[in-house]
Amino acid sequence: MSDNKQPVPKKADPAPVKPQSNAGEIDAFVRQARTLGASASGTGRLILSIDATMSRQPTWDLANALQGEMFDAVGKVGTLSVQLVYFRGLSECRSSGFVKDTNALKQLMTRIDCRAGYTQIGKVLAHALKETAATKVNALVYIGDAMEESVDDLASKAGSLGLLGVPVFIFQEGHDPGAERAFKEIAWLSKGAWFRFDRRAAATLAGLLSAVAVFATGGLKALEARGRPEDRLMIEHLRGGGN
Repeated sequence: MSDNKQPVPKKADPAPVKPQSNAGEIDAFVRQARTLGASASGTGRLILSIDATMSRQPTWDLANALQGEMFDAVGKVGTLSVQLVYFRGLSECRSSGFVKDTNALKQLMTRIDCRAGYTQIGKVLAHALKETAATKVNALVYIGDAMEESVDDLASKAGSLGLLGVPVFIFQEGHDPGAERAFKEIAWLSKGAWFRFDRRAAATLAGLLSAVAVFATGGLKALEARGRPEDRLMIEHLRGGGN
């Protein structure tokens, strides 16, 4: 009689177990991600975005007066290119080209007046994603007082910016609690920072804007080397201690 026994199939080798990341590895990854705001060439690209709806005219004027601090701050670190992005009305959201001096940016800002409308923060974040996909953007500054959009949509875009190394630095005027929660979430997910925008403390605001510019051009090392009070505050926020 013939042997009709079937061959016993060979057991497959067990799949290798992937090692679990420990807390130290995660912390190291976060630190590395935060340094991605720096440009290795010493040339930073920063997007300055402002809510230009009707209530924002005084803030717009102050931002125009202070924006030169960003260019002045990076003189010893490298060079800075700034793009202006603003929204106003019901659907208008526009951006300029990148400029490398305060006079050019001032001329752009003085041509724009604020108009009534709703927030379009999602468009600003989407624009930043598009820009950095073409050429690396090192930081996004957003100045506003309200949020009238889907938090989930904004959070998704903010997380994508964080993965691409584009931290969002949010300056909030006023104390709207809903806006504050959303703004802090955007800052955290993008590995950026949130601050209160106080028109009564122009010198502090100027220092913080200059700190963002220094970070965009030279990263945390450049902030640590400069060592001003606003730089130390910015470093604290970027390391997770201030949001």
